[in-house]
Amino acid sequence: MIAIIDYDAGNLKSVEKALQFLGHETIITRDRDEIISADKVILPGVGSFGDAMDKLKRYNLINTINDVAEKNIPFLGICLGLQLLFENSDETKGVAGLGILKGDIVRIPDKEGLKIPHIGWNSLHLKNDGRLFKGIDENAYVYFVHSYYLKARDEKIVKATTEYSTTIHASVENNNIFACQFHPEKSGAVGLKILENFVSVNSQSDSLN
Repeated sequence: MIAIIDYDAGNLKSVEKALQFLGHETIITRDRDEIISADKVILPGVGSFGDAMDKLKRYNLINTINDVAEKNIPFLGICLGLQLLFENSDETKGVAGLGILKGDIVRIPDKEGLKIPHIGWNSLHLKNDGRLFKGIDENAYVYFVHSYYLKARDEKIVKATTEYSTTIHASVENNNIFACQFHPEKSGAVGLKILENFVSVNSQSDSLN
């Protein structure tokens, strides 16, 4: 069972449909017991950092997410779900993120000819042998929608980057924690393969290798 965390964020149904298309049983829930007992957990998200953190607190999900991380249950953050895993965001100064991973969320710098938010397809540069990208070609295209991006403190956790005005840390992985700034559920066959790779992390011990 794959638990998709429900905190009133956008895009939950798109992730659910992609996983169901791949043949996986899913549940959209904010129930602690259902999340902790799931085989995999996904935190999608479209919206603002501060509002999302407020909702995670309101629904008592912060401790639940921390417990998922500590129990080595494979966990995937998508878009805003990636950003929430880190310490802070320029989008809502003074609001702390989950802090499960170390790094900052900063605004994409203005550059002539480029629009912000960044909406569209960009190619990935793969690095550091990310498990989400097994069977994925270098320069594969995925779909982004964001105005803020990750600068991870530890380059070793960065598994994919993309270029849009600057170098964007597009995907990270640390033990059982995986995250993508892009939307795999909207990225065609490449995105479905990434989701399948996540689902294929088939045990807690595998997540530590």
